[in-house]
Parts: sequence; structure tokens; C-alpha cells
Amino acid sequence: MPKSDMIEAEGVVVESLRGSEFKVKLTNGHIVHCTISGKMRVNYIRILEGDSVKIEMSPYDITKGRITYRNKH
Repeated sequence: MPKSDMIEAEGVVVESLRGSEFKVKLTNGHIVHCTISGKMRVNYIRILEGDSVKIEMSPYDITKGRITYRNKH
């Protein structure tokens, strides 16, 4: 699937889970189970609860996503 088909959304990290996985609450109120993208892992970007993030979701399964960017405060 091309990257152009991904759904982008913004939200806030609600809960930190094991294995660099997070629960993110989107601006529309939905909660999505997310992992960190590979570039964020390589560059050791830390994500904490309360951080606002940008995520990508597949149109086939919108309950899971990938965190691609952490907004600066």
C-alpha cells in the first residue's frame, strides 16, 4: 500500500505500554493503540504521557497506528 493512502491524525499520549507501545487519544475522542516508527527508534526520541503526537493509520484498521512525529511543547 502506498504511503499516500495512510490516514494522518493528531492526538495526545494517554498511556505508555510495554515494548514502546502507547495509547493515543485523538482529537475526535477515539483511542488508538500505537507503536513508534523506525526513524524515531533509531534517533532515540522519547515519548512520555501527555505529549502531543502525529500518527499514521491504515484505512483498513483504524484501531492501530504508528507515531511519526512528537510535537515540541
